[in-house]
Amino acid sequence: MVTTPTSIRFDAAVSARLSSYVARHPGTTKSSVAARYVDEGLRMEEHPGILFRSGPTGRRAVLLGGPDVWEVVRDLKAARLAEPKLKESQLLTLVADNTGVDRAQIDAALAYWAAYPDEVDTMIGHAEDVERENSAAGRRTDDLLNR
Repeated sequence: MVTTPTSIRFDAAVSARLSSYVARHPGTTKSSVAARYVDEGLRMEEHPGILFRSGPTGRRAVLLGGPDVWEVVRDLKAARLAEPKLKESQLLTLVADNTGVDRAQIDAALAYWAAYPDEVDTMIGHAEDVERENSAAGRRTDDLLNR
């Protein structure tokens, strides 16, 4: 990624919190943290109902009061694959009924994915890799214990 230097002045209290955050998170810099939060803030402004949360897989887009964006998009893709003839509204209703995620949240997840498909699809791919690894480990355990 190509970066462009930009001079930003922070209030003393913001600068102190930023320094404290960097001190508690080795490997970060004031610049990297500020850039991340500016990017996330702009994305949240562009996509109401989207927030960002840290977790074992890093930072990811989540729905306000709901699941991760990648989970909803994965469910939409799976439903489309399973029911290729459903009309759009039927597909969205199917996913809403089966997941408990309301239509407004599904629409927000879909809009975020449309803007950042590589990011969301990478998260889906990672989750699928982990599921395959866990399934293989479970089969190996079953094979050992049930011989």
